[in-house]
Amino acid sequence: MKLVRWILGRIILLLNAVFSPKGVKRSAEEQAVIDQKTQGLHLYQLPACPFCVKVRRSMKRNGLSIGLRDIKAQPEYLEELVTQGGSRKVPCLRIENGDKVEWLYESNDIINYLEAKVA
Repeated sequence: MKLVRWILGRIILLLNAVFSPKGVKRSAEEQAVIDQKTQGLHLYQLPACPFCVKVRRSMKRNGLSIGLRDIKAQPEYLEELVTQGGSRKVPCLRIENGDKVEWLYESNDIINYLEAKVA
């Protein structure tokens, strides 16, 4: 099963690279405003996870630069996700609002949140 998942993951990454969406063209000032709105956001993810790919593609389409935290390559992010977020599930968007931290799971919910943020 591990081999099948590895092969499918590589296929997903290949297709994502070949059919990568184009980002939105904005002026430097408009992009700075968007970057300010998304400053406290981090996406906990795995590179070959299909739902994580879906969220990253949406981020690219909308021209968002959000910090990516790979929970497999960096174990400290996995520990942070489990202890603070409460679950090992990815994708997960960490939303920092001052002293308050919110954890948003589910790819569709994350995409809807991000699209509302840039609207």
